[in-house]
Amino acid sequence: MAHGIGDVAARTGLSVHALRFYEREGLFAGPIVRDPGGRRVYSDDDIEWVELCARLRETGMPIDAIRKYADLVREGPGNEPDRLALLQAHQERIEAQMEALSVGLSMISYKVRVYEKRLAEGTASDLWTGRAASGD
Repeated sequence: MAHGIGDVAARTGLSVHALRFYEREGLFAGPIVRDPGGRRVYSDDDIEWVELCARLRETGMPIDAIRKYADLVREGPGNEPDRLALLQAHQERIEAQMEALSVGLSMISYKVRVYEKRLAEGTASDLWTGRAASGD
């Protein structure tokens, strides 16, 4: 099925500008077809691909890495181990970030509990006063 750029933008949540940027940067797995009037025509596969690229960006994958992945896909069969290695490296970065976020969240959750307790007790006025024993 053929889709115009406005439809793709609406379906993916990306702006028309972002879709044009993705194309300029070589992030699509194949060329974007144009109709006789020169307007971009996207296939269902193109939409799936742009959704994948958007998720990769949301997880912090650099444009250069997405471009490398797209280049490998465009090269065709035979480089699947390279594609896997690229995705695994990104997966490892995300897992490390998630672990760091989890540690940070635990600390923040602890601090929230301290503040809630101290506010409920009416003893919050001495939080962060420089006294080591204040529990803040």
